[in-house]
Amino acid sequence: MLGRVICARRRYLALPLLTVLVGAVSCSSSEDVAVPSPPGEAARHCRALHKELPRTVDGLARRTAEPVSDFTAIWGDPAVKLRCGVPKPDVLTYGSEHYNPKADAAEVNGVEWLFEKQDDGYRFTTVLRKAYVEVTVPGKYAPEVDALTDLAGAVRKTVPKGV
Repeated sequence: MLGRVICARRRYLALPLLTVLVGAVSCSSSEDVAVPSPPGEAARHCRALHKELPRTVDGLARRTAEPVSDFTAIWGDPAVKLRCGVPKPDVLTYGSEHYNPKADAAEVNGVEWLFEKQDDGYRFTTVLRKAYVEVTVPGKYAPEVDALTDLAGAVRKTVPKGV
């Protein structure tokens, strides 16, 4: 938030008001992301993960998620979005209407991910870890799974295996 204010202030001193408003919008690199509310142990793992996340994912630069949180991160535009501490996916929850014990999953660099096709891209969620980490990747970045290769190391390091 401070970065945007400083950017707008610099433009205000040198340019007319209309340019200030356009400049403030263009220098903003934030995007809204719903923040999960993980419980105790999962929250600790998510905070640790946040500190280890890479500056780039699949060649995309990290940006600022709004609101700022230790449980979210984004890269690129449109954004690859990471949310840590999300609830167990319905497709993995016995008794839910979407439960599917044969859901698509695969290992990417030592991390097991559930794959869910979305209208535009994929949602990937870690499985067999002590916190669920969700990554949504827009179809623009196909093959979408490539983003996971840059995230797997941080997940392996900070979110222990567990059920």
